[in-house]
Amino acid sequence: MTARQPTIVPLFATPFALMPTGVTAELNAALAVLLGGRTTDEYRDAGLPRDALCFRSREDLFEWRVDTVGQLQREMLGGICTAVMAVNRCTEAEFDALGVQARARFAVVRPNGCLPAMSAPMASWYGVYCVAAPAAVPNRADSGTVRLYAAREGTMFMDPANSRLHAPYSGMHHLWRPVPGHLAVFPAGILHEVALNRADADLVLVMARVRFAHPGSAVPPW
Repeated sequence: MTARQPTIVPLFATPFALMPTGVTAELNAALAVLLGGRTTDEYRDAGLPRDALCFRSREDLFEWRVDTVGQLQREMLGGICTAVMAVNRCTEAEFDALGVQARARFAVVRPNGCLPAMSAPMASWYGVYCVAAPAAVPNRADSGTVRLYAAREGTMFMDPANSRLHAPYSGMHHLWRPVPGHLAVFPAGILHEVALNRADADLVLVMARVRFAHPGSAVPPW
């Protein structure tokens, strides 16, 4: 190999933010009870397939007039805005002038349940908050994890010279193990899923798709 060294820069990098929130264990416990009690047909999203092992609510969670949900909404939207600002070229004043629009639902992933691969349409950012999570399962490192799919190399010829690139160039999928009180934020167009929950307890998540708009600008309906 030549002694000359190339200049290498990361192209098409994808931001993935992990945000600790100010949600207390007591608030999470109250949310778990509230959401667990509303895994009924009244709150189920009728537009999604019925699944005995995974309940998904309608996307009107942030419209509930419940104090605990209001507290969670403020924490989630504040965390999402902080993460977006960290990778954005908008000035603080420009960002503060934008209107935030969000739709949120909760999901209860029961033992042996999962969430199928999906993206979040009509939104620019996606937030996944963990209310409750079971303990890790020995020998099943992916149990109940949020898996983000790397699709950039989907049509690329793979050989030994590009199949083992190190970060941030690797094409490997990314796993995040939900931690109660923590929020993951990533671009809404990324294909993601929740892997099979192999534990013996429920995984409770709140998921929000979010977009930003200039005041008075026309945006398409959800």
